[in-house]
Amino acid sequence: MIDSKGYRPNVGIILCNDEGRVFWAKRMGVNSWQFPQGGINPDEDPETAMYRELWEETGLQQQHVQILGRTRYWLRYQLPDRFVRKNSLPLCIGQKQIWFMLRLLSQDTNVRFDLSQKPEFDDWRWVDYWDPLKDVVYFKRKVYQKAMTELGVILTIDSVPIKADGYLAKLKR
Repeated sequence: MIDSKGYRPNVGIILCNDEGRVFWAKRMGVNSWQFPQGGINPDEDPETAMYRELWEETGLQQQHVQILGRTRYWLRYQLPDRFVRKNSLPLCIGQKQIWFMLRLLSQDTNVRFDLSQKPEFDDWRWVDYWDPLKDVVYFKRKVYQKAMTELGVILTIDSVPIKADGYLAKLKR
């Protein structure tokens, strides 16, 4: 499903633990890391798609997480020209995403990549909140920064909010 401007509806997931670290996953077979994300099917709303993608990509289910918040508006990124499939119709030039901030309620041993027929990831780790901005593929960086800045204000550690200080943040305790 591509909208009239060429963007595919999608959800992004920032999963955090009680220490305010975030789930950072390595794409299958390559050294490319990202947050879980995926398309919204025509019969789904963003929250339904988020839970489906969460399960498909991490093995986690609704009872394993708590929704802390979501972005108010669609955040968009365009694909570099070399990644646009020009022979596909309708033409998809990028993605528009609703991002969710989730807190893990269960043990992280519930993370499994073997539940999907086509796993997206083959490794993962907890990283400091702002570290993904340094490592995500360049064309997603601005969307990550917008989502993390908007949602980071609701994430607190020991009652202290995570704050951005320029491009990267310093956690003040």
